[in-house]
Amino acid sequence: MADNILDVSDLERWMGKPIESSPLREPLGNNDIRRWVQAMHYPNLAHYDPQYAAETRWGKLVAPQSFPIVMDDGHGTSPSCAGKIPNSHLLFGGDEWWFYGPRIFGGDTISNERIPFDYVVKDTKFAGPTCFERGDNFYRNQHGELIAKQRSTAIRYNAHAGGAATNLDDAEEIEWTDEEYNALEDRKFEWIQMLHDLGHKERWWDDINVGDKLPERTIGIHTVASFATEWRSFLFTIWGTLDRRILNLEDLGFTKEMAGHENDPIMERINPELTDGAYIGASRGHMFPRWARTIGMPRAYGYGASMGAWIVDYFAGWAGEWGFVRHSNCNYRGPALSGEATVMNANVIDKFVDEEGRHMIQCDFKMTNQFGKTQATATAEIELPKKPG
Repeated sequence: MADNILDVSDLERWMGKPIESSPLREPLGNNDIRRWVQAMHYPNLAHYDPQYAAETRWGKLVAPQSFPIVMDDGHGTSPSCAGKIPNSHLLFGGDEWWFYGPRIFGGDTISNERIPFDYVVKDTKFAGPTCFERGDNFYRNQHGELIAKQRSTAIRYNAHAGGAATNLDDAEEIEWTDEEYNALEDRKFEWIQMLHDLGHKERWWDDINVGDKLPERTIGIHTVASFATEWRSFLFTIWGTLDRRILNLEDLGFTKEMAGHENDPIMERINPELTDGAYIGASRGHMFPRWARTIGMPRAYGYGASMGAWIVDYFAGWAGEWGFVRHSNCNYRGPALSGEATVMNANVIDKFVDEEGRHMIQCDFKMTNQFGKTQATATAEIELPKKPG
């Protein structure tokens, strides 16, 4: 029983108090936006093609709504990982997003205010006593305008209990035949074709009905290479991009072999090879099966923050350039493992005009692998334009 002890006594003193951020050193560039949408498998021309972008309502490249999470270290989970839980590991549990209107463009400077929100300890089959900690990120541009609020949930659990829960029956990657792979590529392109068909046109609120099914979006096959591409699209993973806060992950309770020098600004100037968590540190379980199994995953797996982006992009791409995702509440139920595909579906469950006079639809959402195993669920509210008259 001693192995399952989870000491959360340090957490209360952090709640409601801002923690230090790690701001970007230079304004954003258009290639930062392009790198992000490529890594997130989101081929929306408004975010990477200058000719198409010039014809949009913005007249230039615009970042997708999922982009604010790129702005700081920790994938947005830093305020939900405040305080020390000795001998612990961490997984992403979910993200709730509120979007307020301002968009992000190349040349912008984005800041993030991070405030731990709350925590609760529950008993789980996965790791016994488990802490679900939440924290808020407030993303603002150089004009002080609030772009988005992200409430991140971190799942913090005893390192030994998590490793002992690894299901080694899933250790081997799935083999895809050429026919299966080609069929998957055709399936993926159906959603991309939907983006092309909508183009610069409106998706009218008037034409949407409760019970409508949104087009399916499929991405994958996930691989160690695709996870590495995801990782590198978060700007904090690139040497020298941030004025990094001084933080030792062991001080948060991460085990020594998983803490390393990830995001260490002092070591970044001495030997930056040691500071990249993809290789040595808390994030290396995503790409190295040995370390994945240490924290309870059978093989290489994707990033929770990327899942949240896939969901926001799914709704934003369908809504088009005249629509806007106002709110998304995502719960991550299982990993996107290497060798798997991800399939997204949603249904319209409500249609209404809100108290601000905006024409809204509400959708429920489910993300699975190709066998129907749940990876994430969500609900979202999307603003759509109303036909004149």
